Amino acid sequence: MSRLADHLMIVPVALPLLAGAVMLALGGESRRTINAAINVVTTLTLVAVAILLIRDANASPTGLSGVYRLGDWPAPFAIVFVVDRLSALMVLLTSLLAASAVIFSLARWHKAGVLFHPLFQFLLMGINGAFLTGDLFNLFVFFEVLLAASYGLALHGSGSARVMAGMQYIVVNLVASLFFLIGVSLIYGVSGTLNMADLAARVPTIRAEDRALLEAGAGILGIAFLVKAAMWPFGFWLPGTYAAAAPPVAAIFAILTKVGAYVVLRLWLLLFGEGAGASAYFGGEWLMIGGIVTIAFGTIGSLASQDMARLAGFSVVVSSGTVLAAIGMGHVSVTGAVLFYLISSTLGLGAFFLLIELVERGREPGADVIAVTREAYGEDDELDKVEEVGIAIPATMGVLGLAFVGCAVMIAGLPPLSGFIAKFALLTAAINSQPDTVSITAWVLLVVLLLSGFAALIAVTRAGIRVLWASPDRSVPRVGLIEMAPVAILLFLCALQTVQAGPIMRFMQATAQSLHAPDDYIRSVLGPTAGQPNRSTGGI
Repeated sequence: MSRLADHLMIVPVALPLLAGAVMLALGGESRRTINAAINVVTTLTLVAVAILLIRDANASPTGLSGVYRLGDWPAPFAIVFVVDRLSALMVLLTSLLAASAVIFSLARWHKAGVLFHPLFQFLLMGINGAFLTGDLFNLFVFFEVLLAASYGLALHGSGSARVMAGMQYIVVNLVASLFFLIGVSLIYGVSGTLNMADLAARVPTIRAEDRALLEAGAGILGIAFLVKAAMWPFGFWLPGTYAAAAPPVAAIFAILTKVGAYVVLRLWLLLFGEGAGASAYFGGEWLMIGGIVTIAFGTIGSLASQDMARLAGFSVVVSSGTVLAAIGMGHVSVTGAVLFYLISSTLGLGAFFLLIELVERGREPGADVIAVTREAYGEDDELDKVEEVGIAIPATMGVLGLAFVGCAVMIAGLPPLSGFIAKFALLTAAINSQPDTVSITAWVLLVVLLLSGFAALIAVTRAGIRVLWASPDRSVPRVGLIEMAPVAILLFLCALQTVQAGPIMRFMQATAQSLHAPDDYIRSVLGPTAGQPNRSTGGI
C-alpha cells in the first residue's frame, strides 16, 4: 500500500480538525454559505474514508486495517490510532449520521445561531478520535473535544429551554470528566502505562495487593463512561437535553451514548477479558443489571412522555441500556448481535429526531417541540421568517406518515425492518449463550426487551395518532426535499441492513470474535518497532 494510503487512518481526525479551523478563520455569519459547503463536503468525504477503512479492516486476516503511530515513535510511548473492524464501523456510523444531520440543517437550522458548522466538525473530530485512539490519555483528550463542541451545539438556537437543559448537560459531563481523570490516575499509578494494548498485557501481572486499586480505578473510570452512555441512574440528563436540542443536533447526539458504550465494550474485553487472570470479567454482572434497569427506566419514561422529542430521548436510553446489558453478558454471540442492534437503533433514532420537527411543524404554535423552537427564536416568531432551502415535496402528509411508520417500526423492533432482526438475533444469542441451560439473566433480558418493545409501540402509536390524525387544527406543513431526503436515507439504510442481514451479521460476529480474543490487537500495537517501513506505521 502506498504511503499516502497509510495516512488514511488519521483522516477521520485530521480532516474535521482542519475543516473546523478553516471555518473559524473564515468567520461565522458572513461566510455561512461557504462554511456550509465545507461542512457538507468534509462530512461526505469522511463517509468515503470510513468505507475504505472498513473494507481494509474486513479484508485483513487480523481484522485490523493498521496501527498509526504519530511521529513514528514506538508503542507504548507513541500517540497511537488503531483501526480495526469495530472502530472503522463506528466511524462509518458516525459519518452517515453526520451527513444526514448536516444536510437536514441546510434548510433552516444552521442559521439559528453562529458557529454551527465549525462546532459540528470539531464534534466529529472528537467522536472519531475516541473511536480510533489506542491510549487512555488521548481518549480523555478526544472526550473533552467532543464534549466542548457538544456544549455549544446543545445551546444552538438559544432560548431558555435549551439553556436550562444545556447547563444540566454541561455540569453532569464536567463531573464525569473529573471521574475520568481520577480513574485514569489510579490505573496509571498501578500499571505505569496508559496504552490500551500495553495495559492489556500488564493487567494479568498486577500484584494481588495492587489489584484492588486497579479495579477501583477501572470502576471510577467506568462511571465516567456510563454517564455518557446514560446508564441508570446516571442518564437523567439525557431526555431533557435531547428534547430541547435542535433536530440536526439531536440526531448527531444519538451517537454520543454509543461512544460511552463503545469505550466500555473496548476496555472491558481488552483489560478484563478471559486473559485478565483474577480480574476476568470484572464488573460484568453489575453492567448487565444496570443495563436491564436502564431499559426499564427508559420504557417507563417513554410511556410517560407527552411529547415526541422526550419520547425519542427515552428511546435512546432504552437503546443504550440494551447495548450495556448485552455487553455485560460477556458472550461472543451476544456481542455480535448487539453490534448489529447498535447500528440499527442508532440509524432509526437519528431518523426519528429529524422527523419530529417536520411532523410537528403543522401543529398550532406552542405544541410540544415547536414550543421550544419558537421560544428559541423569540417572541417575534423568527422561525417563520427564515427562508427555507430546497423544493417542497408533494403529498407531504402521506410522505411524513410513511416515514413515521418506518421510525415506529424501528424503535419498537417490529418486522420487516432491521430492528426486528436485531432484537431477534440478540434474544436468540442470549438464550443460547449457555450450552445446557438458559440463565435467569437471559430470561430477564428477554422479558424486559419484549416489554420495552411493546411499550415503545404503544408510546409511538399514541404520539402518531395525536400528531398526525387527531389534530383537526393542524395545517399541511411545507417540507423541503432537502429536509425529507436525510430521513429517507437513514430509513433506507435500515432497510438495506435488513436485506443484507446475513453478510452484516457475519461481519459483526467476526468483530465480536476479535474483541473477545484481542491477541492480534495487542500484537499489532506493541509488536512492530518504530521506524520500520511497513503499513502499520506512519510518520508526521
